Amino acid sequence: MSNREKFVGLVGLGYWGKNLLRNLYELNSLKMACDSDYNTVMERKEQFPGIEYTTSLEEMLARKDIRAVVVATPAVTHYAVVKQFLLAGKDVFVEKPLALTAGEGEELVGLAKKHGRVLMVGHILQYHPAVIKLKEMVLSGELGKIQYIYSNRLNIGKLRTEENVLWSFAPHDISVILMLVGDYPIKISTFGGDYINSGIADVTITALEFKNGIKGHIFVSWLHPYKEQKLVVVGSKAMAVFDDVSREKLFLYPHKIKWQSGKIPVAQKSEHQVITVDSGEPLKLELEHFLECVAKRSKPRTDGLEGLRVLRVLETAGKAFPEKQNPLGQKKPDYYAHESAYIDEGVQIGEKTKIWHFSHILKKSVIGRNNIIGQNVVIGPEVTIGDSCKIQNNVSIYKGVKLEDEVFCGPSCVFTNVYNPRAFIERKHEFLPTLVKKGATIGANSTIVCGNTIGGYSIIGAGAVVKSDVADYAVVAGVPAKQIGWACRCGTTLKFNGKQAVCRYCGNEYSLEAGKLIIIKES
Repeated sequence: MSNREKFVGLVGLGYWGKNLLRNLYELNSLKMACDSDYNTVMERKEQFPGIEYTTSLEEMLARKDIRAVVVATPAVTHYAVVKQFLLAGKDVFVEKPLALTAGEGEELVGLAKKHGRVLMVGHILQYHPAVIKLKEMVLSGELGKIQYIYSNRLNIGKLRTEENVLWSFAPHDISVILMLVGDYPIKISTFGGDYINSGIADVTITALEFKNGIKGHIFVSWLHPYKEQKLVVVGSKAMAVFDDVSREKLFLYPHKIKWQSGKIPVAQKSEHQVITVDSGEPLKLELEHFLECVAKRSKPRTDGLEGLRVLRVLETAGKAFPEKQNPLGQKKPDYYAHESAYIDEGVQIGEKTKIWHFSHILKKSVIGRNNIIGQNVVIGPEVTIGDSCKIQNNVSIYKGVKLEDEVFCGPSCVFTNVYNPRAFIERKHEFLPTLVKKGATIGANSTIVCGNTIGGYSIIGAGAVVKSDVADYAVVAGVPAKQIGWACRCGTTLKFNGKQAVCRYCGNEYSLEAGKLIIIKES
């Protein structure tokens, strides 16, 4: 195993990503790991040295030596991230769910087929040795005719605010039940309740009915007094219990039903038997299966189509909840983001803002209302942008930069945040703030050196390099930038008669006082 080629990338190093990181590291297959949070990257780098780390998804997309990726980003990003990697010609393992809608899932499955890529979904229970043994017992007829299957996945642990309990807890159980039955349900119904956060279900029960007569239900809750993870299969000859919390995982109950006098059913109970199962950590077995499928170009046990079937059950079940909520229980955003845009957790975006192709909004950034963010724009982390700004293509606005309202950033303009950067010296604690005040215009291909204030309604000429503060209404150009005039709020260059100027475009009147331009009359 130590000689295995390293060709895998991992995206997402958070709550579950750290477990994937550990297993891929132990399998000696991981080439590069990525997370948008710099502190998380540094923490994981210290724990698991000897591999490459990055905060740039684009870097991993471009790497030819990364032939397969494992995606553990927030569920809301799965569709966009997986699509980018499939289009980049890489095999993909994505944690559940495959996407947020069946339409998105169908597109991803189609892309994988079109490009000849392996697409696998992380339904981990199908790789659990006890579940594999349970499937063998069903197929062998040891349990008789299967009549009913139900699962309980209950806890009083982590309470989610970004997704409801159905989408958080139920996908694994849905996957196992569909696998055991070998069919898709003909009827799906769900009911539940939201007791902590309005619109986000904390408890749900989903009933399934199959055409062969098998029925079942899935009970999930994070408002339960103790942890329980059980799946019960009721057959005509015996019953089996998979208990993922117990030390022993699989049990057989060979109870019998006898008919007294041919009319009265009587249960004849028998002692349960512990079923011996193979050893092995399910997550590691799952990842080994993915690596094997990549190497042999074979179909995964939980391929994209299997993930799509689970997604369709979730989507159908989710229709029981209010239409104002999306599949994860979140309120539908009031802004538009293109499907290829990537938006981290903890980002605030105002209504009517539009975010276009391949842009990335990093965590804890706050973006106001009615903004237009062009293609291939990077914002954040922890950047604040006001209302009604226009940020053109290929602009990066990093931590330390703040835009007030109505700022225009021309194509490919540059903001720095460290004055004297070195690749080999960490200077994230030396960021210098840059403030761009209301109404300012930053010309195309210009550079704003950090630590300066760009005045309100000022104009930075195309290609200029700004190394000092710029006054309100000032027009600057050149390298280094120098003031060459004054501009009206409407952007028209002003012509002065002494210390007075009237805008020939809009009629606003200005006065120069002590080297500052003061508006004295607005038309």
